[in-house]
Amino acid sequence: MTGEGAARAEQTTMLRINDTAPNFTAETSEGPIHFHEWIGESWAILFSHPKDFTPVCTTELGYMAGLNPEFKKRNVKILGLSVDPVSSHSKWAVDIEETQGHKVNYPMIGDPELKVAKLYNMLPAEAGESCEGRTPADNAAVRTVFVIGPDKKIKLMLSYPMSTGRNFDEVLRVVDSLQLTAKHSVSTPVNWKPGDDVVVPATMPEEKVKQLFPGGLRTLKPYLRLGKQPK
Repeated sequence: MTGEGAARAEQTTMLRINDTAPNFTAETSEGPIHFHEWIGESWAILFSHPKDFTPVCTTELGYMAGLNPEFKKRNVKILGLSVDPVSSHSKWAVDIEETQGHKVNYPMIGDPELKVAKLYNMLPAEAGESCEGRTPADNAAVRTVFVIGPDKKIKLMLSYPMSTGRNFDEVLRVVDSLQLTAKHSVSTPVNWKPGDDVVVPATMPEEKVKQLFPGGLRTLKPYLRLGKQPK
C-alpha cells in the first residue's frame, strides 16, 4: 500500500492517550514477561532506547535505576526496552553501573526482531525484522516514554530526539499528578509540584468540594478555582 492509502492505514494505528497499551510477550533481562500480566494492579513506565551502548541512554538507564525506589513508593514498575538482544543488555548493564553508580534494577526487554518497537509505533512496518546492521540513527524514533495505568490505558507519551537526555524527574512529577487526579477528580496547573494548589473543576458537586476542601477555594474565574491539595 502506498500514498494516501498507506498514510491512512498508518494513521489508524497510531497510539493515543487513553488507548489500551498493546499487550505483548517478550524476553527480558529478568526472564520472560506477559506485559499486562506483569503490570498487574500497578502503574508502569515503559521507556525505550534505539541501541545498546549509546551514551545518552547509558546516563538515562543509570538515573532511572537510582530513581526506582521513588517509583516503587508510588506502586510504579519500570520496564526498559532496547532494540538489541537480552545478552547484549547484560553487558551494557556493567558499563551503566560502572559509569553511573547505579546497578540496573528493573527488567530490560530484548527486542532484536523489532516486534515491540513496531507494536508501539516507534518503527514502521518496513523497518525489517532484525536489529542486525541497524544503527542508532536507524532507530532514532525508539526513544519514547509511556506511562500506563493499572487499567492498562496509556496515560502519557513523551518522545525525545537522540541528542537530548530525558528528564525522569519530570516523569516522576507527572506520575504524582496522574495518581492524584485519578484519585480525587481534580487537575494540576502549570508547573505543579506535590503540595501545590490544585484546580477544582466547576462540575465537581458542592458536597464533594466541601469534603475535599474544608478550607474553601480561591475562585479566580467561574471556570478557574484553586484549592489546597487533598491529603
